[in-house]
Amino acid sequence: MPVSFQRVYLESAGYFMPGAPVSNERMDAYIAPLNRMSERIKRRILAENGIRERYYAIDAEGRTVHTNAQLASGAIRHCLQQGAAEISRVSLLASGSSGGDALMPGFANMIQGELAAPPMETLSVHGICAAGVSAIQSAAQGVELGAHRSALAVASEMPSRLFKRSRFAARGYDTDFDSHFLRWMLSDGAGALLLSDGAPALAGAPGVRLRLKWIHQRAFSGDYPVCMQLGLTEDRSRGHLDFGSWGEAEAAGALSLRQDIRLLPHLFDIGIHEYAGLVREGWLDPARVDHFLCHYSSEKFIPVVDGLMHKAGLAIPRERWYSNLAWRGNTGAASIMIMLAEFLQTKTLKPGEQIFCYVPESGRFMAAYMLFEVEEAGAAAAAAPAPVRAEAAAEAPTEVIAPPHDPAAAPEGLGELLTELAAIWHDYRSRVWRTPLVRQIRERRFALADYLNWMENWIPQVREGSKWMREGAASLAEPYQALAALIGVHAGEEQDDFMILFNDYRKAGGSIAVIDALRRNPGGEALNAYLHGLAATRNPIGLLGAIYIIEGTGQRIVPALLPLIKPGLKLPPEAFRFLEYHGHNDENHLNRWLAAVEMAMALDGEGRAARQIVDTARHTAALYLMQFEHVTERMQA
Repeated sequence: MPVSFQRVYLESAGYFMPGAPVSNERMDAYIAPLNRMSERIKRRILAENGIRERYYAIDAEGRTVHTNAQLASGAIRHCLQQGAAEISRVSLLASGSSGGDALMPGFANMIQGELAAPPMETLSVHGICAAGVSAIQSAAQGVELGAHRSALAVASEMPSRLFKRSRFAARGYDTDFDSHFLRWMLSDGAGALLLSDGAPALAGAPGVRLRLKWIHQRAFSGDYPVCMQLGLTEDRSRGHLDFGSWGEAEAAGALSLRQDIRLLPHLFDIGIHEYAGLVREGWLDPARVDHFLCHYSSEKFIPVVDGLMHKAGLAIPRERWYSNLAWRGNTGAASIMIMLAEFLQTKTLKPGEQIFCYVPESGRFMAAYMLFEVEEAGAAAAAAPAPVRAEAAAEAPTEVIAPPHDPAAAPEGLGELLTELAAIWHDYRSRVWRTPLVRQIRERRFALADYLNWMENWIPQVREGSKWMREGAASLAEPYQALAALIGVHAGEEQDDFMILFNDYRKAGGSIAVIDALRRNPGGEALNAYLHGLAATRNPIGLLGAIYIIEGTGQRIVPALLPLIKPGLKLPPEAFRFLEYHGHNDENHLNRWLAAVEMAMALDGEGRAARQIVDTARHTAALYLMQFEHVTERMQA
């Protein structure tokens, strides 16, 4: 749930960009190419990210011109100047950054020292893009609780020191693409906000004040592997402090900043899913948003975010979007504060307008949101209305989903059903990604013995798939004969899948030569008993909910795991045929599933089909999850 504020106002905002802007053509003077590949990678990335200018706090020789603490101090001074405020008024300083100039002490303390500021409370938030929002939230909570009349939030980044060519000498001026990528994406800068109580007027905007309504942050680090990191080797097996010296760590690539761009699509999926939840629960009305400040690292992602919002039916018109990425660059945690400060200094605001801010963080997946509302200066401060809960919001928009089917593209009459199934799926997917088995895979601890054990658990379960489907088809009576035939076709395609999986197991070195010797684990037994029991009942339409979860696992989860499994096992392609097949073919299966659901809903004369499908999907998800959880228990036994 978002943190709601009733007495926190943004009094002024400022930013500090070091030196003169650096064009794309002049980047090489600061971020020199490493090798022959560098120029090609640079052209590709700059063509996509839309950044035309950025700022560096180093000079062309790589010498530091401004420290990170000096960048932050410059932003604070600009912020205070904008509001004609004195630092002596401030009793809390909260900073956000991916790293200061020193490992210790805290960055906020170093900024306070740089400013020669009087004694005050400090808080240093260490993170990546959302760290700036965390600093704002901490400052706002201090004001809301009455502990502070005025508080400063500042975010500052200085990645340029990591990108100097000399940093790669220990590796022979060579590095992986994930490290190359960020050299052309990130740059330096700082932003600051002054938050106060007492409803002060907004600096530079006579007649209006700007109230912070709420902040919402949620991390999904338990669901996904590390995406952006500094301090780990490329395979994330060792941290920089695990080496005998800094030189060894640098030579091993543990001091190179990296981002796994293959994971980024998941970031926007969860971010828009969370955004839809805010709308559904009454915290935000997209129709009321007048200005949308979205932090994205590359203009390539604009249509991605816009497309997901449109699919959810929650789009904010593009003419209401604001970004200064093209001329300020991507400054990480500082981006949203720099963006907000420049926006406020260049736009004329009117009472009643709302400013919505969205910051996705790729580090280990986090999403942050803020909502400001413009009020007439001098008006009585209004209490924030209680949000409308989901169950009370009859007109609440549907929830955005990714897998396995998009409600926005649902055939007529299926939108509500697919939306309810999507909620079940998202919970299931999140829980699966936190199981010990999947954690092993994500953390590169998945060995050959683990793969063989997983297959031994899975093969006897897959073997039952076509059986319970055929039993279910046989239990369908009038008027479901056509549906029974369609399910029969699907069962026919699935009947030999277990042999493909068994052959993969044998190719990988599996020692059990007789398939009948394999046994399901307790979770598999429970799932099998449930599906066969349901298939034996009259008109078991609910089995379509089971197929949704099972086929969705093959289409969505397996393709995400396969690239993590294959590099660590060094097995021939013949050992992964089943996983490859399902990653590609389950899309066709799910299309057939959608046709089956349409047919079932059209033939349902009692109005019970949708509830049966949803209930069965929920039960199947719980049992399939149990099967995942028991895989590693057998290894530990």
